[in-house]
Amino acid sequence: MTRVAAIDCGTNSIRLLVADCTVSDSASGAGATGELVELDRRMIIVRLGQGVDRTGRLAPEALERTFAACREYAAIIKELGAERVRFVATSASRDAENRDAFVQGVKDILGVEPEVISGDQEAEFSFTGATKELLAHEHLERPFLVVDIGGGSTEFVVGEDHVRAARSVDVGCVRMTERHLVVDGVVTDPPSPAQIAAMRADIEAALDLAAESVPLAEARTLVGLAGSVTTVAGIVLGLPEYISSEIHHARISYEQVREVSERMLTATHAERAAIPVMHPGRVDVIGAGVLVLLAIMERVGATEVIVSEHDILDGIAWSIA
Repeated sequence: MTRVAAIDCGTNSIRLLVADCTVSDSASGAGATGELVELDRRMIIVRLGQGVDRTGRLAPEALERTFAACREYAAIIKELGAERVRFVATSASRDAENRDAFVQGVKDILGVEPEVISGDQEAEFSFTGATKELLAHEHLERPFLVVDIGGGSTEFVVGEDHVRAARSVDVGCVRMTERHLVVDGVVTDPPSPAQIAAMRADIEAALDLAAESVPLAEARTLVGLAGSVTTVAGIVLGLPEYISSEIHHARISYEQVREVSERMLTATHAERAAIPVMHPGRVDVIGAGVLVLLAIMERVGATEVIVSEHDILDGIAWSIA
């Protein structure tokens, strides 16, 4: 058994998983067998990707928010005695000209160098984390299509018990919000039909790119990851607060996703903020996030999405073990 700490730093949030992992000696990668026992899992919205799409650089205030979260996580890792730590950085830090400042800051705080992984690597970790439990459900049709809707990018992965094809495209809830819904530095509330149409066209173009290398039409079971998807599930379930155990493996229909999309894109900031499961950091970007999910479901003809709370973090933890 190995106690590991996995950190996933994306465009919108930074997340930590500390877990005890037991893996068979003869297996590794997506097909590994064993057990992962969660000790601590948490998220902090830091908006590292603030303005990156426009400026190409990580903002000083975004870096400081991220470093503050790293200091908090360092204390937790020390307290729980994790033997191995892996820090994975995704979309925003791939795109930024000043990513060296980010890398050095993380290294100074946590003692490990963040790995600025490719979109394909990100997709493989997400697939592993999302499907390990689902492989035991023989009634679920294969192949799986795992979609990880992040802040700056969305990963598409098709596979059975291993990855067959993967693609990352630059469409996410933060990037779409900043590109289409921000006017003079302020999020339009609610957005106009023209803004929504422009955002939808951008998403459809990204889906065309994904389909060039990932056989989206072959998918038989759609699995959705990350905060936009889990928030939609919490809204559909009418939860009084964010309850991970209720959201994990919830099955949300296309019609329910469409209804939430319409609601989020016509609601005011105050109305969205009043939803019990809504994290404050998602209030301004949830409309874009759910529109990405809706467009994916329509493209692949999915009648439902299985929501997973196990994602890239779990995949990173397995990779350490």
